[in-house]
Amino acid sequence: MMDNGGVCSSEPVTGGENVFSSHESDVSSADHLVVMVNGILGSSADWKFAAEQFVKSLPDKVFVHRSERNAASQTLDGVDVMGERLSQEVLEVIKQKPNLRKISFVAHSVGGLVARYAIGRLYRPPRENTDDLPVENCEEAKATIGGLIPVNFITVATPHLGSRGNKQVPFLFGLSALEKTAVLVIHWIFRRTGRHLFLTDNDEGKPPLLKRMLEDYGDCYFMSALRSFHRRVTYANVGYDHIVGWRTSSIRRNIELPKWEDSVNEKYPHVVYEERCKACDFEHDSANDDTKDDVEEELVTGLSRVSWEKVDVSFHNSRSRFAAHSVIQVKNHNLHTDGVDVIQHMIDHFCL
Repeated sequence: MMDNGGVCSSEPVTGGENVFSSHESDVSSADHLVVMVNGILGSSADWKFAAEQFVKSLPDKVFVHRSERNAASQTLDGVDVMGERLSQEVLEVIKQKPNLRKISFVAHSVGGLVARYAIGRLYRPPRENTDDLPVENCEEAKATIGGLIPVNFITVATPHLGSRGNKQVPFLFGLSALEKTAVLVIHWIFRRTGRHLFLTDNDEGKPPLLKRMLEDYGDCYFMSALRSFHRRVTYANVGYDHIVGWRTSSIRRNIELPKWEDSVNEKYPHVVYEERCKACDFEHDSANDDTKDDVEEELVTGLSRVSWEKVDVSFHNSRSRFAAHSVIQVKNHNLHTDGVDVIQHMIDHFCL
């Protein structure tokens, strides 16, 4: 089927939805797979607007797949279960499109954690013996994700540090009593996914999943996979996101949160701060840090071992600011139009 903007979409056997340019020749020439992943209780429809903007802005270049293996109540099954589903879905898409060479991920909210798990399963280490490879196959000497070259790993309002820390779930108002109660009851609401987010899971005596995902654990190459991408990007709401706090979505400590001012860039009026953070292998001196959460510090330190581009977004002047968690991805184009510039920023900085 084709929308009014000249973008075709189809329903593959994977259960997700593919979006590509309107001409058949364009479809065959696109060699860059962009996998879009929804958040908790979401669906592939959440990325509809962004997917269409990607293929309109990058014709002949990208083939967008909006995942639907984890939708609605399936998003409560746990980050690992969802990650397994997503990894299988991606492999099926790759099998259907043999011309694909590169891969990128764009994920919202919990979907960012699911994508991090999935790439750990899809990671293939570089071939050790490459001396006998022909020049045209030199890419086989590099690490891949599902056999494809990893390029962009983009997360949008993703709770990378979990949700258990102070003010990491803003609608709890930073009240310690409410935050402690949430830790005890969250599994009643969000089931296994809730346990992962609040790091209360204890599968067979193993460390919480988010801690395991700080390294290559068993047959899951979580950090090697994350490191293999050309770039890693976080888009984070500085305020009015009542679901995911600024620290956890931007992978920062309290003392690292930047001071920001209204944007002066007319093209991206809601992007208020940008920062390129180099990989950091040394321990943080927490003497002047008021976070005071050892687990959160471990997560920040672990994820900071790779470089990140951090893009901070504010909708404080928007009438839709209280829906910032959805506006930042333009979940509904009619309701969340203020986030359009964030999607455009994402496209303009996308590496092909």
